[in-house]
Amino acid sequence: MNHTTLSVLVDDRAGVLTRIAGLFARRGFNIASLAVGGTERPGISRMTIVVDGDDAVVEQVKKQLSKLVDVQRIEQLESTETLGRELMLVKVNTEQAGRAAVLEVAGIFRANIVDVSLTTVTLEMTGTGDKLQALYDLLVPFGIVELTRTGMIALQRGDKCICD
Repeated sequence: MNHTTLSVLVDDRAGVLTRIAGLFARRGFNIASLAVGGTERPGISRMTIVVDGDDAVVEQVKKQLSKLVDVQRIEQLESTETLGRELMLVKVNTEQAGRAAVLEVAGIFRANIVDVSLTTVTLEMTGTGDKLQALYDLLVPFGIVELTRTGMIALQRGDKCICD
């Protein structure tokens, strides 16, 4: 299945996210990732939506989104021209004997240590989905206590933008 990233500028109003999620649900489209946040423009939010589907599905998603009154602009982001990142927070079980090994893995991946207790270490990592997955895979043997990841956020490289 293809993953396509859409950058969507929307009015920052109550109910916009619900309407967009409802559109996906009604049409049977699958959202692989969804991240929403503010932009440089007051009153405008950016949604980064990663859609599962072929070209026909992506075109249908774009057409349906463009019909919504709160959607200002839609841009399909090409992977070669896009900077995309996710954030992961992961709490790892660390007995005294394993703590050094967890910290060594964290150092290799340039993950930040954001919390330490007697039995756990919480790491923060920003990167591509593949890089986060690689860190996760190396931490599994130590015991993942808790984990959360954001969806991908993305901007176009260079001077390209979804600006009006």
